[in-house]
Amino acid sequence: MTVHVLIFASLAQHLGISNLDIDMPDGATVRDALDHLSARFDGLSEARTKLATAVNMRYVGEGHLLLEGDELALIPPVSGG
Repeated sequence: MTVHVLIFASLAQHLGISNLDIDMPDGATVRDALDHLSARFDGLSEARTKLATAVNMRYVGEGHLLLEGDELALIPPVSGG
């Protein structure tokens, strides 16, 4: 199945990409997608513990089941004043 991944803010800058499509097997979870992406992008492993994840604009945990065509957003912590 194909999952569209959106990468935001400083993480997008660090990885040099803001979106991509990944192919995942049926039954894959957010955790599986993060494992797949961490193997592909070195900088993601470091940031992973601090990321919020959302599927189809709803915050979810790593155990959330992904479906064909889902949009997975990786949202790093933000700061500002």
